[in-house]
This record gives sequence, structure tokens and C-alpha cells, in this order.
Amino acid sequence: MTETVRPTPCASCPYRRDVPSGIWSEHEYEKLRAYDGSITEQAIAGAGGLFMCHQGDGKLCAGWAGCHDMHNTFAARLHARQLDESVWDYESPVPLFASGNEAADHGEAEIEDPSPRARSVIGKVTKLRSLRGRPVRND
Repeated sequence: MTETVRPTPCASCPYRRDVPSGIWSEHEYEKLRAYDGSITEQAIAGAGGLFMCHQGDGKLCAGWAGCHDMHNTFAARLHARQLDESVWDYESPVPLFASGNEAADHGEAEIEDPSPRARSVIGKVTKLRSLRGRPVRND
């Protein structure tokens, strides 16, 4: 099976700069940090899995592919045979955070008290994920 990346990061992607804080659970934001650092640090952090889109559509997260250099991402190297060629040099058409740490810091900042805009996005994601049989927050 060949894994492809979404054409653009989804509207609730934790890597997008324009997505409000507090959409996802802390556990989900912490996953972003594991893909920062050297290949060895990523392996030690357990970042061997491909980062799939939170929408549950079966595609790789475009924010993940756009934020991290796939040539220096442990998971991408580990699963190289499964990846479509477009993954390796993917460039996001929307602004992303510079690292998983930066994205996680932003996302966790208002996790206890999401803004009205964040609550609206959570509602949309909850509805979409319930249609696909997946929970949005695993608190």
C-alpha cells in the first residue's frame, strides 16, 4: 500500500499556524514533539510510526510532512517503501509552525479553556470523526 499526503493541511491540523489552540488532547499534541531532533533522538522517542491525518481519512498528515524534513524523519525512512514520491519533498501551501515543539506549545496553551473559535473547530471535528467512528479527544 502506498501512503500519500493530503494536498493541504486540514482545517484542524495541529501544525497549522492559523488553527486555534486547544483543539486536541494533550496526548495528541505531545506526539508532535517526538518528530523533532536527530534520527537517533526520534528513534529513542518512539517516533517510528507514520503520522496520519487526524481527520481519519487514511492519508498522511500534510502538516507533518510540511513541517518536518522527510529525508531526516525516522518514520519516513523506516517506512520509505510505503511512501508515495510526493511525500519526500512536500511543501505546504499554508503557513506551518517551524517544529513539532512549536506546534505542541501553541496547541497546549489554551487546552484547559479553548476559545470560542477553538470550540467551533472542535465541534466540526467531533461531528466528522463521529461519522467515521473515531473520538476527537482522548482525555
